[in-house]
Amino acid sequence: MSALSNSNWDRRSVLRAAAGLAALGPLAACGGNTGREGGGSSGKGLVQYFHAYGEAGTQEAIKRYAKAYDEARVTTQWITGTNFESKLFSSLLTDNAPDVFEFHPQLQLIKSGQVAPLDDIIDPVKDDFNPADIKSHTVDGKVYGVRMIDDPQFFFYRKSLLEKAGVDVPQTLDELAEAAAKLTTDKVKGLFIGNSMVSTNYALVWAAGADQLNDKNEIAYHTDEVVEALKVYRKMFTSGHLLLDAPADYWDPSALVQGLTAIQWCGMWAMPVMQKALGDDLGIFPFPSAASGAKPAVYNGGWSMFVNAKGKNVDLAKEYVKWLWIDEKKYQEDWALSYGFHIPPRTSIAESATKLKSGLPAEGVKLFTDYGRFDNISWTQAMITAFEEVIANSVRKGTNPEKALDAADTKVNRELKKLFG
Repeated sequence: MSALSNSNWDRRSVLRAAAGLAALGPLAACGGNTGREGGGSSGKGLVQYFHAYGEAGTQEAIKRYAKAYDEARVTTQWITGTNFESKLFSSLLTDNAPDVFEFHPQLQLIKSGQVAPLDDIIDPVKDDFNPADIKSHTVDGKVYGVRMIDDPQFFFYRKSLLEKAGVDVPQTLDELAEAAAKLTTDKVKGLFIGNSMVSTNYALVWAAGADQLNDKNEIAYHTDEVVEALKVYRKMFTSGHLLLDAPADYWDPSALVQGLTAIQWCGMWAMPVMQKALGDDLGIFPFPSAASGAKPAVYNGGWSMFVNAKGKNVDLAKEYVKWLWIDEKKYQEDWALSYGFHIPPRTSIAESATKLKSGLPAEGVKLFTDYGRFDNISWTQAMITAFEEVIANSVRKGTNPEKALDAADTKVNRELKKLFG
């Protein structure tokens, strides 16, 4: 799901706080509604943290689920604004830390003992989860976190604008650059990949036939093909064919819906809004191949629920996570399909998701199945930031891509040494 639509928050800014966790200090967390809600005749209480989703009805849904839980009174902290990550991580250093919270797989949290392994609640249904979701949450044979939703990201486009300009759906990165040029007019930019241009970082590397890290946790992104892809990005940046100052960032569908661009990188969560506004004029395609023989790429975002291993109610928190995100399939289906479109990580739910069985949603599922790639839990925030600097320097400032990648190598290798020796 997207973040709150009036901020430029994204999943990378969430992770950004991880590297500076210790420096944040013991600040008290605050958020939306801090009142008590939920059942719990037992008198026991739990606190859960969620960032403020942009889709209407999400906050009410999470509180409705919590209220239905009979074994504890569940309080929801609905964190608004642009600083969910700082409030989450600062709270984890205090006695007011949440018992459960949504986040993404993060090796540093596991190594610090901050999140609890959940094998005991996942094992009975492990085979019903997308294997890639299980793998992306597994460290040393233990599973941390229960996936709530899978959020594939790809390019959305206006069919009529491409037809008018005589442009076919791009099959390569070079063709995407050519399409952006042909689609740009005095009123519409050809392409939007986010205001900071880093939203497609993962997809760019994968589509160039590379990866962030290899199986030995060594650098795998520094290749000749990635260098050439960065040169194409630089060409697009200097051409004037990119939308660079949209009112909202890539996760918000407004750039395409309002006619500011002909092609936009965004998530499947925004598909219902785009379909309502554009109808049959809407199409999708994956990040196109950026190197000979390389496959297109679809980045899979998403959110997972974690249990605070240092909390006061670890066993109860695990029982709540099991109840909501494993046992109560009706809530899991509602969360995935009623507030934007998301792919349920549970195979049994995905197979019965009629809203995703036809039309454009079905195309999105197929792209996810054919080309979907997942987060590497060892690719930490410091590494994410290092590669974002590659984009800032080589694409926006014109630094030689090899030099920019060399600088990233130094930083990434330093982090890898900290993690793995």
